[in-house]
Amino acid sequence: MFHVEQSAPHIVVVGGGHAGVEAASAAARAGARVTLVTLKASAIGVMSCNPAIGGLGKGHLVREIDAFGGIMGVAADRAGIQYRLLNRSKGPAVQGPRAQMDRELFKGAVQAIIAQTKNLTVIEGQVVDLVIRSGKVTGVVLQQGGELLCDGVILTTGTFLNGVIHIGTETTSGGRMGERAATKLADLLYGLNLPMGRLKTGTPPRLDGRTIDWDRLERQPGDEDPVMLSFLSSAPAVRQIDCAITHTNARTHDIVRENLNKSAMYSGNISGVGPRYCPSIEDKIARFADKDSHQIFLEPEGLTTPSVYPNGISTSLPVDVQQDYVASIVGLEKAEFLQPGYAIEYDYVDPQALSHALEVKALPGLFLAGQINGTTGYEEAGAQGLIAGINAFLAASGGAPCVLSRADSYIGVMIDDLVTRGVSEPYRMFTSRAEFRLQLRADNADQRLTPKAIDLAMIDEQRKAAFDQKMQHLESVRLILRSTKVASRKAHESGINVSADGPARDGMELLSIPDVRPAALAELFPDLQDCDPQAVEQVAKEAIYANYLDRQQRERDRLLKDEQSVIPDTFQFSAVRGLSAELLEKLERQRPETIAHAARLEGMTPVAMNSILLALRTKDNRKASVR
Repeated sequence: MFHVEQSAPHIVVVGGGHAGVEAASAAARAGARVTLVTLKASAIGVMSCNPAIGGLGKGHLVREIDAFGGIMGVAADRAGIQYRLLNRSKGPAVQGPRAQMDRELFKGAVQAIIAQTKNLTVIEGQVVDLVIRSGKVTGVVLQQGGELLCDGVILTTGTFLNGVIHIGTETTSGGRMGERAATKLADLLYGLNLPMGRLKTGTPPRLDGRTIDWDRLERQPGDEDPVMLSFLSSAPAVRQIDCAITHTNARTHDIVRENLNKSAMYSGNISGVGPRYCPSIEDKIARFADKDSHQIFLEPEGLTTPSVYPNGISTSLPVDVQQDYVASIVGLEKAEFLQPGYAIEYDYVDPQALSHALEVKALPGLFLAGQINGTTGYEEAGAQGLIAGINAFLAASGGAPCVLSRADSYIGVMIDDLVTRGVSEPYRMFTSRAEFRLQLRADNADQRLTPKAIDLAMIDEQRKAAFDQKMQHLESVRLILRSTKVASRKAHESGINVSADGPARDGMELLSIPDVRPAALAELFPDLQDCDPQAVEQVAKEAIYANYLDRQQRERDRLLKDEQSVIPDTFQFSAVRGLSAELLEKLERQRPETIAHAARLEGMTPVAMNSILLALRTKDNRKASVR
């Protein structure tokens, strides 16, 4: 593994953000020769917005990237300065690991991993055109001149496609503060007649932590028992810090409300749609007029920088207004700006133009990943990059695509959402989007996906050995817990809340009882004391949902069956009776790949679905579908 011949497929990745580095790394690990083209090599791994990795839903994505041997979790654990398991008081299925980053350490960690990745070359440049031969993408054209021929191209342009930065009424071209936009590449995509749209995101001002009155603020420490982001990590690598919390107030809201007409969003300067789940301070005050206070998390951006990220007050107001409303907030009265907040508007490609492999249906050899597909967030971008990188290699080498299911991963949920339904606002991952979230937990991402990564030769021997050892530990715990049935009276006498005359239960059944922790079984199952403590905790999480998983497993099996029911490329939807003109147009445009994909199209009805199923079974359509 990792020995790549010159005859191996050559993949070009455009962009060095979170999607780009995961795509480049994944393609290289899979067996490709990879060239990563980026405007500035020194900007690879930059965190453009908030200095954090993970969170609710997002933490699941990080763990799934890590299960495939990806970069994000490993780099994050080299740079994490505060760890918190979100929703700790709730069940494991909705808990999300999150960590504050030291920006420079994270960027350095990503660059170090990229530099150490075999068969991966980084070049500085700007891609201005694609080489297309016989209807297939076979290379890129660089602004500095010359073609870079290859077997597949992955575009990961982030917010750089026709990016425009807004601060009040001032606008400047840029992909992020201080970096130029990709205008020629955007023109190219429009010229290819791809369905395009415009989105918007924003960022708050950066504050000088030396001018913040920390003594007046509520401190927010990290967890005493930090949960790491990579399965390979066991403890934080650097010094841990506290964050702090403050709030907006009536005066803050008055200042913003009086100046809404100066905001780029409210003056009509921005046409793109922003993320509903991460609103600007203007949106919060305009949309939630009944609220007189909003929480702000003050997040230090590193151990050696004074820069502080005030999470919760992103804005596109003029700088003087930003300074006024920040000064009205407790603890920030004398806070000085290191950088103003701004909004950024950018182009994206409607992801309904993509297959589940993230390949452009109308242009083989071209893959898209990250914000170019209408998503927001480092984690969403990185997960798409991983899948695009794997599939670019597989397509170039003649292999079947790697398509993850909604039933086996959050990555599968996200990609299916994107290519089936498209986006009307920047897409963000939430646990509520997953139908099978009891099974798709952050803690078991490696159990779900690392075997797939092993089959694809995507991981190194160190990770494989660690995974094999973990699986052995887990199986040892399960065997101990299932080996003995404990009488209810004995369980009751040991302090477990069961009826003394109830049925006998094994250890897994006892752990499924609310509030029963592994420590309560120490007397009943003394062999557990010799087991790996993390394995015991992991099995305890499995047991919590054991009573609910049978029904979900049946639903999962039905979905997997539908996902395996392929609709041939040449299937004639127009020959299906009873479809509305609107639905027929959508089916012809999107060309669903499977029955499951078709069933989730907006406007699909049970009657229409049955008509398609019947048509697929008829002899005439079978002939038509293989012509």
